[in-house]
Amino acid sequence: MKARQIITYSVNGKTYQERFFYPLNDEEDEPSQLESGVLNVYPDVTFQEIDGFGCAITESVAYLLQIMSPETSSTLISECFGPAGNKYKLLRMHLDSCDYSLEEYQAVEDPIADPELSTFNIERDRKRAIPFIKKAMEVSGEPLSILVSPWSPPAAWKTPPLKPKNEMSVYGGFLMPKVDYNTPSRCNGGSLKPEFYPDWAKYLVKYVEAYREEGLPVSMLSIQNESIAATSWDSCVWTAQEQKDFLKDHLYPAFKEAGLDDKVGIYIWDHNKERVLEFSQLVLDEETLPMVEGIAFHWYSGDHFEAVSMAGQAFPGKTLMASECCCLHAPGQSAMWMSMTGDKTLPETVEYRDAVAYAHDIIGNLNAGMNRWIDWNLCVDEQGGPRHTPGGFTAPVTAQTDGTYRKTITFDYIGHFSKHILPGAYRVGISKCDSKVEVTAAKNPDGTVAVVVLNSGYEDQGYAIRVQGRVARVKIPAQTISTFILDLA
Repeated sequence: MKARQIITYSVNGKTYQERFFYPLNDEEDEPSQLESGVLNVYPDVTFQEIDGFGCAITESVAYLLQIMSPETSSTLISECFGPAGNKYKLLRMHLDSCDYSLEEYQAVEDPIADPELSTFNIERDRKRAIPFIKKAMEVSGEPLSILVSPWSPPAAWKTPPLKPKNEMSVYGGFLMPKVDYNTPSRCNGGSLKPEFYPDWAKYLVKYVEAYREEGLPVSMLSIQNESIAATSWDSCVWTAQEQKDFLKDHLYPAFKEAGLDDKVGIYIWDHNKERVLEFSQLVLDEETLPMVEGIAFHWYSGDHFEAVSMAGQAFPGKTLMASECCCLHAPGQSAMWMSMTGDKTLPETVEYRDAVAYAHDIIGNLNAGMNRWIDWNLCVDEQGGPRHTPGGFTAPVTAQTDGTYRKTITFDYIGHFSKHILPGAYRVGISKCDSKVEVTAAKNPDGTVAVVVLNSGYEDQGYAIRVQGRVARVKIPAQTISTFILDLA
């Protein structure tokens, strides 16, 4: 049996990887009862199945890919979805416009004048996102699964915005612009009027059917992106009771009538982790449990790994999906970090912190029971856009003004999970001797075990990985992430 170690580290903003091989000792090189400095891996103690990792192709992403040369965009998609790349198997799309669209739009211009939705069309997606999604499907070599999420119903079906009660710091600190609190709009919140619940359910069904007719493997729908967020971009506020009523009385019956109920799983919440348990408890009961495939959540309010774990315990068998994350500053810029902390940090240091934040969150979520993980934008431009709303956030890939792209260290950190923890893997038991590193492990369908170790500290660490009585001495350098591939044959 051998252990293969892949280390990723960053120097002055450049990413480097190294590979090392260690024979695991069967002889007397190590004490048979080794007790100190041990990371234990228990491949026969299994937890949740892991379905894969992925990212979003928004309209903004598609626009950036379109203005690259065909060769450049194809290479980038291959680096994300290809078997030699990050091996993404999950993908997220928005229904109608979101903040990462070039402008506000909806598939039916005037749903009041057209209650039958006869003018519904997805031509905009055919011109932008769909060609690149099909390219991702082509280069993957394996089936993808697509999550679709609405940011807002048509404005004509909504109530006017109310003054937001959400905490804007979790959306990047952008203040609400001057808002007309008397006129419904796609942005700034507002809620779907109950009399339009049947129409909205029909609208969502039409979207899902249209995408599937295009050949897109849409297998997931979340009822609402960020269910309680009233943001300056496309948004709609739902109470748990409203979402429950819509689900059981309108959306699920519409799915069932269209024959989608056994093809497309419905997800609730799709917002930050601090309330994932309470919202789910209010929506899910004996009647609604069979209607829902899983619970989606975001990371912007902090760790809350315990809440994810409790949601999994409360609703066993439901898929737990991290459906969005990004760091709340523009690429390579520490301006927002500086405004919050006064820290004049170099951009490459900020990018390293981003990578650590991603790895920390993925490890914590996996250890809490997460089954699926989807990043936000595949790429953004150098200002963190383009968006139809002010501001911009970073992504693991930055599209450069010269038509090229730059992968940040976050991209490679994600790859430590997505390349080596394969669809159909099961998380396995671990124990560690101290808190100097963060660890998760999973057993792949081929029998190998991937152990991911994050050392975000400033000192090198040395451990003995112990598996089934055998030991490998390993070094975990400071400020690196390592993945160990254990061949147990």
